[in-house]
Amino acid sequence: MFGSLTDKFQNLFSSLSKNKKLTEDNISDAVRQVRMALLDADVNFKVTSRFVKRVKEKALGQEAVKSVSTTDQFIQIVHDELKVLMGGDEAKLDLKSNPAIIMLCGLQGSGKTTHAAKLALYLKGKNFMKNPMLVACDLARPAAIEQLKVLGEEVGAPVFTLPGEKRPTKVAKAALVEAEKRGHDLIIFDTAGRLHIDDSLMKELEEVKKAINPHEVLFVASAAIGQDAAKTADEFNKRIGITGSILTMLDGSARAGAAISIKEVTGMPLKFEGVGEKVKDLQLFNPHSMADRILGMGDVINLVKKAKETFSEGEDQDFKEKLKNASFTYEDYLKQMAGMRKMGSMKSIMKMLPGMNKLPDLDSTDGEFNKMEAMILSMTRRERQGLDELIPPRRRRIAAGSATTIDDVNKLVKGFKRLKQVLKDMPGFQKKMKNNKMFSKLMSGLK
Repeated sequence: MFGSLTDKFQNLFSSLSKNKKLTEDNISDAVRQVRMALLDADVNFKVTSRFVKRVKEKALGQEAVKSVSTTDQFIQIVHDELKVLMGGDEAKLDLKSNPAIIMLCGLQGSGKTTHAAKLALYLKGKNFMKNPMLVACDLARPAAIEQLKVLGEEVGAPVFTLPGEKRPTKVAKAALVEAEKRGHDLIIFDTAGRLHIDDSLMKELEEVKKAINPHEVLFVASAAIGQDAAKTADEFNKRIGITGSILTMLDGSARAGAAISIKEVTGMPLKFEGVGEKVKDLQLFNPHSMADRILGMGDVINLVKKAKETFSEGEDQDFKEKLKNASFTYEDYLKQMAGMRKMGSMKSIMKMLPGMNKLPDLDSTDGEFNKMEAMILSMTRRERQGLDELIPPRRRRIAAGSATTIDDVNKLVKGFKRLKQVLKDMPGFQKKMKNNKMFSKLMSGLK
């Protein structure tokens, strides 16, 4: 979603690199370009003005560091201020109570029902281990209850409904009683979408909140509506009192205004971001990560999180030992490929690495990954374990069995041998392995 804004920042940083030091003139010009880039990205005007003022003040007060370039000094200032603007640190959910109660609210079409299920799945995960129940309080939209039931079944969370009831407050109160009977420690309420100017619907939402006394009231905001999402969130906050926001549709072509503006406008943190259409496509909102993405620095923070969630400590230790001895095989490599697939497409993973999102052949990454997997699967078990040498006749058989060419197989074998040798000869490699738990995982999937 940040393509245009990222391009503008990178062009700015490139032009700034021609200067040997930061001066009032080149800082003023750079700040003007930052302002224009943010406004063009639909960032709130007042937010933009405060932001560029802080950047300029810091840049003018920056002491020159001989070992750091002019561009790097300015980038660091912009990055730090973006991070502060979006909240500084990851915001925590209030889940201490039993049951913890979360209410979702927002405009029509913002994705509340989908994200109720996404949130249930996320909080069921190994980091939280919750036992959620979803509650269908959207009685206005046709098929909303059925949609929640389908999603609830997909994520393994029961959905509470009260057939025939037209009052959301009655459904909400009954859900609290039922959740206690069933022993659920987390209740997530999906409410009807509404316009903030619709007084009757807002009163209904106030009544639901009063009836359930939620620990979290999360405003679900679509990034597709830009800075208007921040304005609307502020209206909901004034009327209902939100504790944070979930930003949805971040995988689309939105211009980033909502992501940058919403915390500053509402005073409440962004807590989650929806990054795709699947129920698993939800992650904690991390201001550092978002600043990285906006400035084209990749998303290493969430990449490492994905790796930690995918690979067990036992697998990690076993693979580290094999890498240290450069003794890993095609079979080990195949297992790592399977793990990488759980993290997402290779294209999406490569985009999370600094500087990789602009590679012209990035679209072919998944195709190459599939070819490598097919070739390894076409080997015999002994070949995958390195017990039988891949002589020309075997390579021809592998090519035929994987619908590839002999050149493809030769390229795989050559690249695999080179990787093993590089790791074996790399100075201080064992020390790096000891100090970086995720190094083996990233190396295995991204080489």
